[in-house]
Amino acid sequence: MDDVINALLDKGASANDISDKIKDVLFAKSAKRVDDIKPDVSSNLFADQETESEPEATNEVDQEEESND
Repeated sequence: MDDVINALLDKGASANDISDKIKDVLFAKSAKRVDDIKPDVSSNLFADQETESEPEATNEVDQEEESND
């Protein structure tokens, strides 16, 4: 953030330089938020899939046992 302020105060800085610094700061902040949220999202996503697939596997085993009897 200090880079942005320094660029704004620098009379020799171009508008493109200031814009690039602002974009860099915003990108860094958004990347941090995405990294913070990733574990929660992935655990919720894969936890749902695991609970759905477990009963299917159990049903297949039950059907095989019945056919062997």
